[in-house]
Amino acid sequence: MSSTGAARLLWLAKGLGLGGTERLLSLGLPHVDRDRFEIEVAYVLPWKDALVEELRSQGVTVHCLGSPSPRAAWPARLGRLLRTRAYRLVHTHSPVPAVAARLMLPRGVALVHTEHNEWPRYRRATRVANAATYGRNAAVLAVSQGVADSVRPPRWVRGARFPRVEVLHHGYDEGRVRRGADARVKARALLGLAEDDLVVGTVANFTPKKDQRTLLRAVRILAMRHPGIRLVMVGSGPLESALRQQASEPGLGGRVMFAGTRDDVQEIVPAFDVFALSSLYEGLPLAMLEAMAAGVPCVATRVGGTPELLAEGEAGLLVSPGDADELAAGLDKLLCNQTLASDLGSTAAEATGRYSIRKAVRRIEAVYDEVLG
Repeated sequence: MSSTGAARLLWLAKGLGLGGTERLLSLGLPHVDRDRFEIEVAYVLPWKDALVEELRSQGVTVHCLGSPSPRAAWPARLGRLLRTRAYRLVHTHSPVPAVAARLMLPRGVALVHTEHNEWPRYRRATRVANAATYGRNAAVLAVSQGVADSVRPPRWVRGARFPRVEVLHHGYDEGRVRRGADARVKARALLGLAEDDLVVGTVANFTPKKDQRTLLRAVRILAMRHPGIRLVMVGSGPLESALRQQASEPGLGGRVMFAGTRDDVQEIVPAFDVFALSSLYEGLPLAMLEAMAAGVPCVATRVGGTPELLAEGEAGLLVSPGDADELAAGLDKLLCNQTLASDLGSTAAEATGRYSIRKAVRRIEAVYDEVLG
C-alpha cells in the first residue's frame, strides 16, 4: 500500500510514444479511482517518450527502464523496480516486458495482462516465451474478439494453466470529438488543405504491419479517375524514408502529404473525406475509432478488431489485406457516392457510442479488485 492507503500498481509498456497502445494508457488514466489505486508507469524504449510529460502532469511516477546502451540492461532495472516499490499488482501491455515481469515478479504480486495485438504478428521467440510464461497471469484482457481468438496455447503448454481471455473494448476521448461542417473547415485549415480537395486520410505508425505501401499503390490507381485526390498520412516510423520515396513516383508526386506525428488527431480527422486503414494486423485501431466518432466513412482491411468496429461492414467497407486493387475500389466507391459515404459515416458515429474509455476503466478496476481479492 502507498502512504495514502491506495494500492500501488505498475503499468508496464514497451514505449510511451503516440501509438494506439500507449495512447490508451493516457486516455484511461484520468478515469482511474486514485483514492483506491496509485498508478506508476514503466517503459523500456527511452526514445519513445512522447507521453511521459503528460503522464507526469497527472501526478504519475514514470520510470524509464531502458538506456541507449546497453539495451539488454533493462530487465535488471525492471527487477530492481519490482523488488523495491512494493507493488500490489503489475499490469503489462506488451509481450516482451510482460515475459520479463512474469519471470521476476515477487511472490504475492498479482499480474494482469492486456493483449493489444494478434499473436501471429509476434516473432517466433516472442510467441514461445509469451506462451511459456502465460500461466503467471491472474487475468488477461484482449482489446478485441479478433485478438482474443488469436491467443491459442501451443500443444506443449495445453496441459498447464492457461488463463481465460476476456474481451474488453476500450474507447476514445469523447470530449475531443469534432464533427460537422465547421470541424471540417478548421481541420483542413490546420492541414493546409483546400475546401475542394478530395482527401483520403490515414493515421498509423510507418511500420510493416500497417502496410502503407499498399495504400500508396491504391491511391496511385485512384489518381487516374480522381485527378484532385490527396492522401494525408499522419504518423512516423522506420519506413518513412521508403514511403516518401514511393510517394514521389509518377502518379503520386505532389498528391501525398506527410503530416508527421501529431497529438491532435481528433481535431484533424474531420478534414478527411474517407479514412483508410491498410493494416496486415490490428488489435482495436484507436485512430479509426476516432475517425468513426467524427462521422468520417472508413475503408479498412478485414483484420483483427476492424470488423468489430465496422460491424462486419455495416458501418464501413472492409477489404482484403495487401490488395491494392480492392482497397482502391473501396475508396472509389465512397468518393463517388456521397450518399453512401454520408450514411456510413453517420452509422459509424452512432456505433462508437458503445466504446467508452470510462466504462473500460471501470471494468479494469473491477478486474484489479478480483485478482487482489
